[in-house]
Amino acid sequence: MAGNIITTPSELACTPSRAARELGLKRGEFDLAVHLGRIRTVPDEGGGGRRVARTEIDRLRSAEGFPESLVESVRTVGTTDGAALMEVTPARFTRLARLGLVVPVRFYLNRYRAVVWLYLAEELRQFATDKNHTSLLNGRTPEGLRDQLQEGLDLRPRNWRGRHLGFLLREADGPWERAGALSALLDPLQVADIVPDPYERAHLNRFRPDPPAHGAPGSPSAHLAERIMTADQPDEIGWLRADLAQVLDEARRQRPAPRPASQPAGSPPRPSERLAGPPPTPSEHPPEPAPEPKRSRGMLSWLRRRSA
Repeated sequence: MAGNIITTPSELACTPSRAARELGLKRGEFDLAVHLGRIRTVPDEGGGGRRVARTEIDRLRSAEGFPESLVESVRTVGTTDGAALMEVTPARFTRLARLGLVVPVRFYLNRYRAVVWLYLAEELRQFATDKNHTSLLNGRTPEGLRDQLQEGLDLRPRNWRGRHLGFLLREADGPWERAGALSALLDPLQVADIVPDPYERAHLNRFRPDPPAHGAPGSPSAHLAERIMTADQPDEIGWLRADLAQVLDEARRQRPAPRPASQPAGSPPRPSERLAGPPPTPSEHPPEPAPEPKRSRGMLSWLRRRSA
């Protein structure tokens, strides 16, 4: 009977590659749209990554101006094109970016392993047309900001990390996944300081996303990408540590990390279990823990304020 037609999961959602084709996007454009929250994805019930629901594709295709509007919303430009779009010199554009006034959305490493930052053309146009920014675009850089630039201020890596963390948290389906996202921006020694239990740390590492792929694993380019991914400023590290500790408490309450039945939570493993279980991260000189923020206003709160 027609009323008894069974719809399979594959008919309700499709793979990212197929969704990109149906939406008229290159794969890189599709991935960026997902990162920005422009395209919503759902977990694959079969464990094969994330998929795009058919209803989501229909929603996007029915939007006004499709597909041009969708393609334009994820168009990125580098420093030269960004400066031309904002009608400023490349030097001024770079100063604005280093001050954190325009925020990169992606980066790549050129053949000289120099970092090339990319920005959303849509955001640059909005910045340039805001009358509150006229003096920044045409006038002399205020003395206080000039002093920061002379001291080496460059907020591009940090601002990119903030955007990337927002994407990772949107994709996280539970507290362990959120903890993994936060830990991805911290040095492993910082994580080991917050999570001394080797079984918990091994479980957390299952949910720790890899940095964006740049070069072969272990290559200089890959190491550079890892450095960009890792928080390096005391207040940023403090926020991440505080948020990670908070989310881990929630994760432990909901679903404790697996461990041998004879090993109670919070106690050190016996010598025989150390051989069989995941080893703790070696550190002859553990780092001094970063100062915790005095008030609960961590990276999660910062991201919520940015998206408000």
